[in-house]
Amino acid sequence: MTWSLPEPMLTVAVDSPALPAGWTAEPKWDGFRAQLAVHASGRVLLRSRQGTDMTGSFPEIREAALAQLPADTGLDGELVVWESGRLAFERLQQRLARRGTGAVEAARQWPAHYVVFDLVHAGGDVTGWPYQRRRAALEALFADHGLEAPLTLCPSTTDPATARGWLEWTAAGLEGLCFKRLDEPYRPTRSWRKYKVRVTTEAVIGAVTGSLTAPRTVLLGRYDIAGRLQYTGRSTTLSQHIGRALAAVLTPPMGGHPWQGWTFSSGWGTQRTLDVVLVEPKVVLEVAVDVARDSAGRWRHPVRPHRIRTDLDVAQVPLFGEDDTSI
Repeated sequence: MTWSLPEPMLTVAVDSPALPAGWTAEPKWDGFRAQLAVHASGRVLLRSRQGTDMTGSFPEIREAALAQLPADTGLDGELVVWESGRLAFERLQQRLARRGTGAVEAARQWPAHYVVFDLVHAGGDVTGWPYQRRRAALEALFADHGLEAPLTLCPSTTDPATARGWLEWTAAGLEGLCFKRLDEPYRPTRSWRKYKVRVTTEAVIGAVTGSLTAPRTVLLGRYDIAGRLQYTGRSTTLSQHIGRALAAVLTPPMGGHPWQGWTFSSGWGTQRTLDVVLVEPKVVLEVAVDVARDSAGRWRHPVRPHRIRTDLDVAQVPLFGEDDTSI
């Protein structure tokens, strides 16, 4: 008999890290969401949230699944890669493009771990079980079969103090917390909650999308130790209030611009080039950022504009590459 993995259960963002009564908390990892199936036929499927087959890109996960998991097992979790004591999302992106011997070599260079946080199939469909029962069965699966790396059991707690303590892991790339109701079955809805750690920091506006009179988003930079303005990230869509305020202070470049001739992508997963307008890099913007970074230290997700810092000179902005996400 064959069976299929269910559609993944999804999250909705919340603004508070407080753990509600009747819920459990888990660390939110900076990786690839992935479901893993081991069929009785010996077929292994590692599937992304969008349904992409990633099995060939992560041979070490496939081998561990075949060697350690019982047949007819379905799991939900997160693929992560550690590098220099920090989660390295960009290595996952590089791994995803490799197949065959290239994937084997990449597995040696940047080995992945599969952090398991849910059980969806155990000899039969268990998605109708409440989370608490699925979690107990998942812990028993790890204990009874001696599962070990690269298969890893995600921590889970109903203790608010323990959950808050996990937020101190942001220096290692932990993004925040996930909250799951103890009595809820596994369903393809946005019923889980996620809290992402954000801090405010500053950057220099180097360009905008839209126009100088009606900017839509801003492209931000920071100076490196050699005095070069490096691109560090893009904002979310500006509010009308901030857009009007920026239109009053942004000016065209006076002479050459450090980003002259550069091109900017509209975001990860697309090759579309942004149409940008360069500005004189003299305006400092305070933004709210999360912990996700690429290998160069740029913000991987769009940042939220907070306010214009007319009281700050660009020389007072943190240098490119400095860590500003400690809490």
